[in-house]
Amino acid sequence: MLTKVTKLEKLGGHKLRVHFNDGTSGEHDFSRLIEGPGEANVPLRDPAYFARAFVDHGAPTWPNGYDMAPEWLRLEMEKAGELRKEAAE
Repeated sequence: MLTKVTKLEKLGGHKLRVHFNDGTSGEHDFSRLIEGPGEANVPLRDPAYFARAFVDHGAPTWPNGYDMAPEWLRLEMEKAGELRKEAAE
């Protein structure tokens, strides 16, 4: 199965709760990532701009075109112990 983000919840600052199509979700702080090099990161350092995140074709995306590979994000969150299986509704 191709990994996709299905939903993002803004938690303030540079934190998002990320929901994946495999039924897992978790909170992730993107602060370290956006402090890295690259012009596309600069607008995301403003928490108000960061909060404009949305899902486009299964990837977290921002208005300036910055997007994040969902496979990479899920792996990072898994390594950090941030993922939990969501309860069935």
